[in-house]
Amino acid sequence: MRVLVVKTSSLGDVIHTLPAITDAARALPGIRFDWVVEEAFAEIPAWHPAVERVLPVALRRWRRQPFAAATRREWRAFRAALDAVEYDLVLDAQGLLKSAWLARKARGPLHGLDRRSAREPLASFAYAHRHAVPWGRHAVRRVRELFAAALGYELPANAVGDDDGADSADAATYGLDRERIGAHGMRSKTGFEEVPRFVFLHGTTWPTKHWPEQYWRELAGLALTAGFQVRLPWASATERERAERIAAGRDGVCVLPKLTLAGVAAELVAAAGCVAVDTGLGHLAASLGVPALSLFGPTNPAFTGAWGRQMRLASDLKCAPCLKKTCPLRVAAGDEPRVEPPCFARLPPARVWEALARLLNR
Repeated sequence: MRVLVVKTSSLGDVIHTLPAITDAARALPGIRFDWVVEEAFAEIPAWHPAVERVLPVALRRWRRQPFAAATRREWRAFRAALDAVEYDLVLDAQGLLKSAWLARKARGPLHGLDRRSAREPLASFAYAHRHAVPWGRHAVRRVRELFAAALGYELPANAVGDDDGADSADAATYGLDRERIGAHGMRSKTGFEEVPRFVFLHGTTWPTKHWPEQYWRELAGLALTAGFQVRLPWASATERERAERIAAGRDGVCVLPKLTLAGVAAELVAAAGCVAVDTGLGHLAASLGVPALSLFGPTNPAFTGAWGRQMRLASDLKCAPCLKKTCPLRVAAGDEPRVEPPCFARLPPARVWEALARLLNR
């Protein structure tokens, strides 16, 4: 059986789909998947043994120059790759208008979420077969339910346990092949000694999801005192500058060179653990079985937190999780310490370090 999956972005959403691929491969021996995904995340599906072809798209880039010769050429190449196979089933696992539009270009019966289940209800009108998947559950569980409904198999027991995924999934649930990643046994080339270390995943999107820089510096100090080194990856100039400020004046805190996703994966699997804000790389750590402590302020870990060998600390401020990209609260000028966003004042470095120690001991 040959199935096309359309799940283009974001990094966390792509990783959330991997357990469903694993479920299907176990339930339906011989099933093979092709996967349409944004070019920035095309490395990830290729790491799963059940994925045969990855079909990168560049909608984000193409939209900026829709009539450019390069855009037209790349679009024709994508269409040719899509037309080369007639699929037994095409599954839009994203439920957006853009993903439904892409899925309709493929040849095969088209499945997706019904209008009450899709993030953009109008997308459901594109599908020949619509499936109900209730809201109010973790994103990983929802996509696993969609795959099971579309492909006609029973969900495994670990897909219907705790909705937040705490301790209910491990690296085997994601099914990634470390040999495909190239992370197995890979040593870092930063010149640091091979001593126990943490990776701090400090970069994220919304301003309100950022843990304060001073907190990262204090946490790095606690790690160094305990005999660990710290690695700081980055993906943009802004993140690199933040990493350099966190590392400033601290021997044993290394700002990594710019890495591919496979390079970040190699750093993660070599680490004792990681600390992450609400970011796609935190989900990558979970998919690799790396002990991860994730910090949540305005977002809800019950719906989008990482599944796997991890622990979550969420703010208990009365307004959290607010799901806002801009915090409506303002800390009074005389308040000390001044923390922005205020919800992270409930997650100071000492509390995070204590939780990280519990996670490693567990």
